[in-house]
Amino acid sequence: MSHIYTLSDFDFELPESLIAQHPASERSASRLLDGRSSAFEDRTFKDLPTLLHPGDLLVFNDTQVVKARLFGEKPTGGKLELLVERVLTHHEVVAHMKVSKKPPVGTALLMNGGPHKGGFTATLLGRWPNEDGQLFRFKFSDEPHTLMQQHGHMPLPPYIERHQNTADAQHETEADKAEDERRYQTVFAKHPGAAAAPTAALHFDQGVLDALQARGVHTASVTLHVGAGTFQPVKTENLAKHRMHSEWYNIPPETLQAIVDCRARGGRVVAVGTTSVRTLESWAQSGLTSGDTQIFITPGFAFKVVDVLITNFHLPKSTLLMLVSAFAGFDHMHALYRHAIANHYRFFSYGDAMLLEKTTASRNA
Repeated sequence: MSHIYTLSDFDFELPESLIAQHPASERSASRLLDGRSSAFEDRTFKDLPTLLHPGDLLVFNDTQVVKARLFGEKPTGGKLELLVERVLTHHEVVAHMKVSKKPPVGTALLMNGGPHKGGFTATLLGRWPNEDGQLFRFKFSDEPHTLMQQHGHMPLPPYIERHQNTADAQHETEADKAEDERRYQTVFAKHPGAAAAPTAALHFDQGVLDALQARGVHTASVTLHVGAGTFQPVKTENLAKHRMHSEWYNIPPETLQAIVDCRARGGRVVAVGTTSVRTLESWAQSGLTSGDTQIFITPGFAFKVVDVLITNFHLPKSTLLMLVSAFAGFDHMHALYRHAIANHYRFFSYGDAMLLEKTTASRNA
């Protein structure tokens, strides 16, 4: 009988000093833990091309992080913050709302000072996707992507300490703002819509991409617009009761063909990040190349597409940690994290990475 895992199985003690607050000096200067076997090797990310095989296929998530964090106030003067999760139409969005007292439906919120001060309005239309939803639907007074680009802030994770995550949110230093706008974005970001970066892909720079090409490693892209729900810890001890957040994905025809070609030549599918895994395995599970996914990958999951995974180090009790456990094996995952902590690897979005291979049934038992 297979082991039934609970939330407590995915907890670990992490020294706060290991939570990366800024990226490495260069993208590919971050460290890379080669965890494909029990003989762990400490490397740098620039070594990645030498660890892959000619004929392998790297699959990136080409989503682009938008400046989804917006600040404003109610007509009564109360401060509030919106984090746009999804653009629905030319004017409507879905967002998280941080406010002391929720305004009534129909209220026109004054964002960035409102129209009279160069800002805009966001009219509350109700909850989303239904009356019990945790998100809210708004109608913006202009095209959402344009407004976010003009008035928004990069939606950094809550564990990265900047002014924009405090009451002084609109006054982050220019140095931090410039760094985050450049580095909390992949070099191949293409399709706007993410409220968080696909962080394993942040380590790639042109030098690494050129070295991969010279090695004979192929590349392809999928799109999954990462939502802010990716940072939410699981709160139910019984994992079966966890309600996974929904994210939109798309796999273009050329990527499907690249996977077929990769299999034909005996190569491996290497997913860059958990978002690429969730996209590819959602397609394998549903047969749909585009749509919303709420796939929740825990130990015992049968991976049908991905053979190798490049990923960062994740939060305790997170769905991402559970995915890594399902992929590499539960005991192996804990051993990796013990090694990373003992050797002062940097954790989370601006942290270091590791390289993993899909587990055998014996390691996952």
